[in-house]
Amino acid sequence: MTIPDSETIEILDGSAEEGETTSPRPAAKTLPEVLPILGLADIVIFPGMTVPLLVESAQSIRLIDDVVAGDRLLGLVLQRHQEVENPLPADLWLQGCAARVLRMLKFPDNTVRVLVEGLRRIRIKEYKTETPYLRAQVEVLNDQIEASIELEALARNAHQLFGQILELSPTLSDQIKLATVRTGEPGKLTDLIAANLNLNLEERQHLLEIIDIKDRLTRLMPLLNRELEVLNLGSKIQKEVASSMSKNQRDFFLREQLRAIQRELGEGDSNTGELHGLREQIEANRLPAEAKKVALKELDRLQQIPTNAAEYTVTHNYLDWLINLPWDKSTEDKLDLDTAARILNEQHYGLEKVKDRLLEFIAVIKLNQKLKGPILCLVGPPGVGKTSLGKSVADTLGRKFVRISLGGMRDEAEIRGHRRTYVGALPGRIIQGLRRAESNNPVILLDELDKVGSDFRGDPASALLEVLDPQQNHTFTDHYLDLPFDLSRVLFITTANWLEPIHIALRDRLEVIELPSYTPSEKLHIAKRYLIPRQIGEHGLPPHQLRVPDATIRHLIQDYTREAGVRQLEREVAGLVRKAVRKLTGHGALSKNTWVVNPKVLAEFMGPPKFLAESAEAITECGIAIGLAWTPVGGDILFIEATRMPGKGNLILTGSLGDVMKESAHAALSYLRSQAPNLGIDLSDYDKHDLHIHVPAGATPKEGPSAGVTIVVALASLLSGRRVRSDFAMTGEISLRGRVLPVGGIKEKVLAASRSRIKQLILPEQNRKDLADVPEEVRARMKVHFVRHIAEAIELALRPAANRKTESKKQKVEIRSQRLKP
Repeated sequence: MTIPDSETIEILDGSAEEGETTSPRPAAKTLPEVLPILGLADIVIFPGMTVPLLVESAQSIRLIDDVVAGDRLLGLVLQRHQEVENPLPADLWLQGCAARVLRMLKFPDNTVRVLVEGLRRIRIKEYKTETPYLRAQVEVLNDQIEASIELEALARNAHQLFGQILELSPTLSDQIKLATVRTGEPGKLTDLIAANLNLNLEERQHLLEIIDIKDRLTRLMPLLNRELEVLNLGSKIQKEVASSMSKNQRDFFLREQLRAIQRELGEGDSNTGELHGLREQIEANRLPAEAKKVALKELDRLQQIPTNAAEYTVTHNYLDWLINLPWDKSTEDKLDLDTAARILNEQHYGLEKVKDRLLEFIAVIKLNQKLKGPILCLVGPPGVGKTSLGKSVADTLGRKFVRISLGGMRDEAEIRGHRRTYVGALPGRIIQGLRRAESNNPVILLDELDKVGSDFRGDPASALLEVLDPQQNHTFTDHYLDLPFDLSRVLFITTANWLEPIHIALRDRLEVIELPSYTPSEKLHIAKRYLIPRQIGEHGLPPHQLRVPDATIRHLIQDYTREAGVRQLEREVAGLVRKAVRKLTGHGALSKNTWVVNPKVLAEFMGPPKFLAESAEAITECGIAIGLAWTPVGGDILFIEATRMPGKGNLILTGSLGDVMKESAHAALSYLRSQAPNLGIDLSDYDKHDLHIHVPAGATPKEGPSAGVTIVVALASLLSGRRVRSDFAMTGEISLRGRVLPVGGIKEKVLAASRSRIKQLILPEQNRKDLADVPEEVRARMKVHFVRHIAEAIELALRPAANRKTESKKQKVEIRSQRLKP
């Protein structure tokens, strides 16, 4: 222990010198009947034991100050619970040890260190005071000894066993060995052994409480035997380890002698040729200076390792990765803009924004070869061609293509690699992909970026922050290589279905390009140019033997698929081609006739239509409105229904609605109640009825504010008795002041309305600019109304007010006519 500066430490010594610690123990009559009691958390003091103690609590420090100022005597008692800072009588054992303070040191951190000597066993009879610290009346417990042959035998046996323990234990000092030899009294011997034996606190306390020497020795014998057995076993294990190490050293020296003999005879060893080949590869491959230095160092180290050692394989694999990485290998870019445009148009239909961005990148590279590659993020619903577009980009540039799927990835080491200390360690997926591509400028597609997870093994999204940052990735360091690798020449393309789950810092590094849903016209062209020819070829049919007219494809798109992309459409086309193959080979040999799939026979081969247009159902009741929704797989329409029943003015919301959508419903109702006179709505009996709003497809969670306009129109229809027009659909957020606020996903929503044969739309005025992204053919078929206020939307969507009786009869006739339809 280092003693601090004496100017800031108070040292109080006892009247005795150092020899005082070995003076005879005081008789019972020299101890006062009342002693201060200090609780000990992690040690049991035995008579004759001299140990340092650390005192930290203010109450205990005051006790020590008073003891040192007085007769220096106190009682030391073990606590029942170590975590108690200022123990009460109930927290202490009844038996302890009277002790004397030999020395005290005060330190600047307000702690006190004292050196105490155990004197006598004591038992607490009664606590006198608890403040400012514990004081108790104590009774001195004298050892009970009855001389006998059995006692002498126990004492000798204990002395012998402890002597063996001293020989085996490296932690017990020579002073303890000397004290053991000099101790002849059985009582002092048991206390010396108990104080230095490896025992837990409860075992030490039980030995302190035993007064009879014979009983104490009897209790001590099994503890000695246990400790001796543990030490013998540890010594055996240590010898076996030392023997194994000695054998490895002997084998190493023998191998070195063998190599020296082989060199003298002019014979190379078995791995000399392999190591020579590695050195030639290091010199031949143009490694960076730092990588070459590390490779040569590892090669020199490899020459000193026995070939059958595990470390040899680890080092050899590391060198193999280091040498075969494309440090200076790259592919030459194709910079012909016309050829690039032709390849993109041949492989993908539409997607003009993505194609323009890639052609711009190629044009800039022609002027600046050192341009760092952009980080593109293609966002769109499934099946719109995000993944296949990455391969087309590689073909356009003439670069190698590497695809890395991030879906479900939870381990950071998948990106950065494992450190070489782990068994079976490998570089991360980025470095592995570069080695497979044998180029340092490939196109790397990071697929499903929004599906990355995280757990106790780390967060892969955080590791991608360096990879996808052009300002940092030129010094990307894989944990396995532990060397910087330049990724700035790599063109990274990421894909995602939506941006929300992507880490916000990672999202900031991406150049986002949105891929919208395909229109029916686009799907028709894709099916004709790509899907049908590909499926005919994969099923072995000659191209001229199956013809699918445009009308049939349109029916296939409208009645058998409901998707933003074309994956399901390709599966339906594959099913149709299989039917054709079976029909044309029905008589054993392939018929030479051409089979034309007309729309009339489509249901016969493909079954009844899987999807019916929801908007085909006319709105015949009040309280129903059609809304537009955005989902990660494209847009969709949804019906919002409202009804009224006797009650107490409550609002009931069902249909698996999220909190934001529920708040939109409350805002809609609050607006209608506040503006009821202006809207011609009679709410005089509002508190006598309950309102119920339901959104069908209750198993599907629904969230977001964009249904606000639809909810307020449905409620206005219910409360005013005016039906909503059947060919209207709407979207938009609302405020309590009646404003219609902008929403997102306009293109997907408009396309969904077009698929459902909606003729007119109500959109927020601030979304007028977003309509430009909608294809012209879709805009030509629809009439769009832009509104700024809820009142405008209500006036557009609701039919004119009619006589209630006439309206009721008309509804009944329409309902009856629908029931009579086959």
